[in-house]
Amino acid sequence: MNAFTLLKADHEKVAGILEKIDETTERATKGREELFAQLKSELDVHARIEEEIFYPVLEEYEETRAISLEAYEEHALVKQLLEELASAPKDDEQWTAKFTVLKENIEHHVEEEEGEMFQKARKVLSEDEIEDLGTRLEEAKKGPLSATAG
Repeated sequence: MNAFTLLKADHEKVAGILEKIDETTERATKGREELFAQLKSELDVHARIEEEIFYPVLEEYEETRAISLEAYEEHALVKQLLEELASAPKDDEQWTAKFTVLKENIEHHVEEEEGEMFQKARKVLSEDEIEDLGTRLEEAKKGPLSATAG
């Protein structure tokens, strides 16, 4: 499978969950908790495969190095927000506000990744490399966290 196709499919799945959470109110704590657990799970796996497989490949090329380093930082911010949201009461206005910040950060990250990053990656990677990366990403999604995950 093409690496970009796989990552875009993940992005679309996450966007769908974000929208569902966005439509909830502070009174829908059970629904929020279930959707948030699903979101966190999807993002944990997605971030792991990008950080362990996709970004390290892009770091090797001058054209894609800076944007991959920026992506790691964006992931760190999203992970911090996820942790804060996980431990906060879901029926609180503050949770809703923080969730909005998380959603905006994810949307910005996806837009940058699917735009500038993928565009630059297509210039430095061959079709075979893109397919191979996709296969590696797909396999990694099925497996447990590696020993190198930080």
